[in-house]
Amino acid sequence: RRANDWAAEAVRRYPKRLPPFAPLPMSDPDASAEELERTVRELGFKGALINGTSQGRFLDDSRFFSLLERAEALQVPLYLHPAPPPEPVMNAYFSGLDPALGRMLSMAGWGWHAETALHTLRLIVAGVFDRCPRLQLIIGHMGEMLPFILARSNDVLAPFAKGLRRPVADYLRSNVHVTTSGMFTAPPLLLAIEVLGIDRIMFSVDYPYASHARGRAFLDGLPFSPTDMEKLS
Repeated sequence: RRANDWAAEAVRRYPKRLPPFAPLPMSDPDASAEELERTVRELGFKGALINGTSQGRFLDDSRFFSLLERAEALQVPLYLHPAPPPEPVMNAYFSGLDPALGRMLSMAGWGWHAETALHTLRLIVAGVFDRCPRLQLIIGHMGEMLPFILARSNDVLAPFAKGLRRPVADYLRSNVHVTTSGMFTAPPLLLAIEVLGIDRIMFSVDYPYASHARGRAFLDGLPFSPTDMEKLS
């Protein structure tokens, strides 16, 4: 609450800047739902940012249903951001290397994106978006590799995800937005647009991990029509 009140005060001082997403006390999902409602209704926040799993649990765990349902009712998105891997994953996949190299491989070099993609697919195949059909999720980094693998995942998972009302790929196109955060080359953007549609893509920089200047230069260099540029930016 203190962090959210501090952010709200910063926005009041600089009302032309972007409004915030709320951090939430994810170890207590019911309290998270209440804090999300407080920040949206009283402070004007636009959603919440969640850093990966919470106490080893993905958001498809039933203990988070109250939060997901509240976000749907408030009609605000949840931004699913990567986080460092759990220790067993770190030891199994990223040990045996120079420690600094292994750490970066587990994060921005690969692991972050793979885990967030897995998290998103879990939400889909677990039926979260059938339970909360208006819930919107945001993921970064041009879709965390999902646009590249979506057709294969859709085909392979279809015989096993028999309880879903729609194909796996449909949920990504109706319940997930992706940002360009930290990705400044055209091929992954063009792929994301081809697979998801430009209305599902939002420009983002990933500051402070990437510079505004680099993000702006990337945006200015795209060969898009003014209409598509308006949708993206």
